[in-house]
Amino acid sequence: MGVAERVWIAWAGVQGGIAVAAAAYASHGLAGVPQAQDWVRTASQMQLWHALALIATALCCGYAQGVARVALRAAGWLFLIGVLLFCGALYGLAFERPLPLPMAAPVGGMALILGWAAIAVAALAPEWSPRRGA
Repeated sequence: MGVAERVWIAWAGVQGGIAVAAAAYASHGLAGVPQAQDWVRTASQMQLWHALALIATALCCGYAQGVARVALRAAGWLFLIGVLLFCGALYGLAFERPLPLPMAAPVGGMALILGWAAIAVAALAPEWSPRRGA
């Protein structure tokens, strides 16, 4: 497993922890602030799902070569960037600390969508192998 894949798995662990903590805080610490609760719940759900996707992407890199591997690596980076921008923007709104980057949420959302498209490209590429080393 390469350095990038290990970084993604480590980052996914951090994302997962943040997502669970944020969801708990939304339920308890943001009671009475429904809009903030909605933003945090949405962000934490997206963050947790994409943490899992990032782990899966890292593990799948060992089964791909050529175009498939390039597409998986693109997906990993897009998931990481997408979560930072999309979820970060929503957390920022919820805590009244908006990100200084205009359009962070839409750009992050687009990165997440492109990450999933890259997964599809990798799966359909002829270099994908169901067995390591095959």
